Amino acid sequence: MCQIFAGQDPERYASTTRRLRLNGQSTSIRLENAYWQVIDEIAGNDGMTTPVFISTLHSEVLELRGEPENFTSLLRCACLKFMEVSAGDAGKAIAAE
Repeated sequence: MCQIFAGQDPERYASTTRRLRLNGQSTSIRLENAYWQVIDEIAGNDGMTTPVFISTLHSEVLELRGEPENFTSLLRCACLKFMEVSAGDAGKAIAAE
């Protein structure tokens, strides 16, 4: 079983830093490439660029809960939530067929 995880392309877990603005402040976010791919997909599905999606998410979190303690962790968990919801939607579509 571990071969599934151990055998993945190292490029997936290599990190990339992207620079963007959050609430007018220039910042950088470093995530593994696999997470960037999911965030790019989420943004595209919502019809926005990745920086706009991340900035919007940050603003919404500020409004709901205040400044997040670890925003990159929040982004990773957002990716997991997206994948959970997507898997649930796929399961519902298969059941409807």
